[in-house]
Amino acid sequence: MPDLFADDPTPPTQDDALRDDAPLADRLRPRDLAEVIGQEHLTGPEGAIGRMVAAGKLSSMILWGPPGTGKTSIARLLAASVGMHFLSVSAVFSGVADLKKAFAEAEQMARAGRKTLLFVDEIHRFNRAQQDGFLPFVERGTVTLVGATTENPSFALNAALLSRAQVLILHRLDAAALAKLLARAEALEGKPLPLRDDAKEALVASADGDGRFLLNQAETLYAAAIDDTLDAAGLGKLLQRRVAVYDKDRDGHYNLISALHKSLRGSDPQAALYYLARMLTAGEEPLYVLRRLVRFASEDIGLADPNALTQCLAAKDAYEFLGSPEGELAVVQACLYCATAPKSNAAYAAQKAAWKSAKETGSLMPPQNILNAPTKLMKDIGYGAGYAYDHDAEEGFSGANYWPEEMEPQDFYAPVERGFERKVKERIDYWNRLRQQRGDA
Repeated sequence: MPDLFADDPTPPTQDDALRDDAPLADRLRPRDLAEVIGQEHLTGPEGAIGRMVAAGKLSSMILWGPPGTGKTSIARLLAASVGMHFLSVSAVFSGVADLKKAFAEAEQMARAGRKTLLFVDEIHRFNRAQQDGFLPFVERGTVTLVGATTENPSFALNAALLSRAQVLILHRLDAAALAKLLARAEALEGKPLPLRDDAKEALVASADGDGRFLLNQAETLYAAAIDDTLDAAGLGKLLQRRVAVYDKDRDGHYNLISALHKSLRGSDPQAALYYLARMLTAGEEPLYVLRRLVRFASEDIGLADPNALTQCLAAKDAYEFLGSPEGELAVVQACLYCATAPKSNAAYAAQKAAWKSAKETGSLMPPQNILNAPTKLMKDIGYGAGYAYDHDAEEGFSGANYWPEEMEPQDFYAPVERGFERKVKERIDYWNRLRQQRGDA
C-alpha cells in the first residue's frame, strides 16, 4: 500500500538530491522556485506564484498543465517557501477516508498555529461528491488547496470548487527548457550524453514537452553505457521509439508546425505539403499533425468552408483505422483541403469577443419572455410571457430581442465575403433589415 500522505515541508537537501540510487528525475527536482524550468510566467517575480510567495500568503489554486511540467515540484516548494505544513494526497490511490484523515491532520496543525498546504495530485479523478468534500475546509481556511490536473478544469472540476481556487496554467516545456534540463542532467552525472547534436535535438523533440519523460530517456542512455556517440537514427533504434531526425539547419518540432500552419493560412498547398512531409518523414506523430489541422479548420477557415472541419475529422478517423503508412494519405488530403479552402477567422474573432463580453457582463438574466416556464409559479411571475414563436411569424423570423435588458445587442460575428460565409453574411444582413423594418413599423 503506497504512502498516501507525506509531511515534507522542506525541499530535498543537496545530499538527498545526489543520492546515487534515486532516479535521475528525483535527483534533479528543483530546490527552490527559481530552479523550476519553463514556468517563469508563474514562478517569476511578476507571476502569480511569485507574487504570492513574496507576500508570504498563498491562496488555493489549481495547477493545470501537461505531464512532466513541474506541478508536484511547485506544490512542494510553495509549502516550503511560506513555511506551511505540507500534506500530499493522490487521487489515484485515495478515497473519502483518506481525505478525512488529511483534514483531521490539518485541523490539528491549525490548533497548533500552523497552516497546511494540501496538495491533491490528479484532482480531476475525484468524483463530484469527493470534490464537494473540500469546500468547507477550504472556506474555513483549514487547508490551502493546491490541486494538480492534466484535464481542463472547466470540465473536470466542480464549479463551486473552481470559484474558490485560482486556475494557473503550466506550459508544456519548450525545446529551450528541455535542453536546459538535459544540461542539468549532464552536469549532475559529470559527463555528456553519448549523442551527436542531431540526436540530442531529436531526443528533446521526442519528449513532447514532458520533462520527466526526457530525464527517464536520458537515464536509460546513461545506464546503457554506450561507447560510441549516437546519431538520430541510432538513438531511434536504441530507444525503440520513432524519433524525429532534424536536418543540418536543425529546424525543430515547433518551427515546422509553425511553418505548416502559416503555409496553410497563406493558401500555399505546395509549401504546406512540404512541411507536412518534413514532419511525417522525420517521425512526427500523425495524430499530432491532425490535431493541429482540426484546430486550423476552425480557426482559419471556419464557415468560409464548413466542410474543412469535416474533412479533418474524417482524416483522423481514416488514419486511426488504417494506421501508418496507408493512413497518412488521409492526412495529406486534409492538409491540401485546408490549404486550398477559402479562409476566414471570423468565427475565431467572434469567440474571443463573446468570451470577453461574457466575462465582463457576469450573470445577467436573459429576458423573461424567452425563459421556459415548467411550473405554475414561473408562469405567474412572467416566465415565457409574450414569447414570439418564430415559425408562426412572417418569413419564419420574429425579429425579437434576445439580449439581457441591461445589455445592448452585440455584433461578435462578422462573416467575410469569401466562400460559404458570403451566403451567411447575406442571411444575417437580410435578418438585420427585417429587424430594422419591424422596429420602425
